[in-house]
Amino acid sequence: MLPLMKAKFTAIIEEAPEGGYWAICPEVPGANGQGETVAQAKTSLREAIRLIFEDRIEDARRGLPEDAIQTEIAV
Repeated sequence: MLPLMKAKFTAIIEEAPEGGYWAICPEVPGANGQGETVAQAKTSLREAIRLIFEDRIEDARRGLPEDAIQTEIAV
């Protein structure tokens, strides 16, 4: 699991034709969420973004040499 990160992303939320709402994040390809309410769609999108970043970090760390430097940067 990722340490607590704080960043702001764009959430584009629209009403779904079948009811409820769907949301995407243009900064994170593949991140989307849905819910019966706007709040639920935002929560679902937030979780999707977190899972995508966790997966990307796991992929990047796979096979790294033990002496690779891992640090944090702020953007």
